[in-house]
Amino acid sequence: MLNTLTHGTATQAPPLLIVHGLYGSARNWGVIAKRLSDERQVIAVDLRNHGDSPWTDSHSYPDMAADLAEVIAAQGGRADVVGHSMGGKAAMVLALAHPETVNRLVVADIAPVAYTHSQIQFIEAMRAVDLSRVEKRSDASAQLAALVDDPTLQAFFTQSLDLKARRWKLNLDTLAAEMPAILGFPDISGQFDGPALFLSGARSDYVQPEHRPAIRALFPRARFARITGAGHWLHAEKPREFEASVRAFLNAPDRASRASE
Repeated sequence: MLNTLTHGTATQAPPLLIVHGLYGSARNWGVIAKRLSDERQVIAVDLRNHGDSPWTDSHSYPDMAADLAEVIAAQGGRADVVGHSMGGKAAMVLALAHPETVNRLVVADIAPVAYTHSQIQFIEAMRAVDLSRVEKRSDASAQLAALVDDPTLQAFFTQSLDLKARRWKLNLDTLAAEMPAILGFPDISGQFDGPALFLSGARSDYVQPEHRPAIRALFPRARFARITGAGHWLHAEKPREFEASVRAFLNAPDRASRASE
């Protein structure tokens, strides 16, 4: 079972499952999870090979989706789901392969397509850190700066450091080996007929107009929205706007359900 961080208590609203992106963790979502827990229970997960969850040789989206389905089963069998980037792809596969587990779906700044940009350079940067010389996170950030220019990314990566054990809480070997699968998207049949929001950063290029046919083929009820001034890390760059968009979508009446009554 994946490691989880739970915020709030169960209410009549479905619980909300939050799924982080590559190199992230449940802890990264603490502020947003706590704020959204005023109306529903919020469960943030560490995906496999991240945080305090088990390490495995596989990092495929079907396997990640099965992990998420197991978490939802332990929470009653059905949840709203928010996933960012790699976590958004895992959430999409969950909704397609296990549609009975997903009530509403929010996909943050990713599409069900293969991408060509690699993230392997960040694995090499983390591997290059001499952990024997790390006493505090700023020590690791200083070493990362030689290969990672962005101070925000340096700080983000060091959140996955276990300082006491002097180890990364990321299975860098499996993530490197599985990078083609992470950048891709599995060939999966079926559709998710529930409400789906594809929420993007207006300054991000991850979700393009040409991706919309592929999205609508799998998620016929997809809606699209952008957050002004945000890039790919929209939840970190514009947290209040991100929270407001998610809250409005989760609380909106389901017009399709009402029409079928």
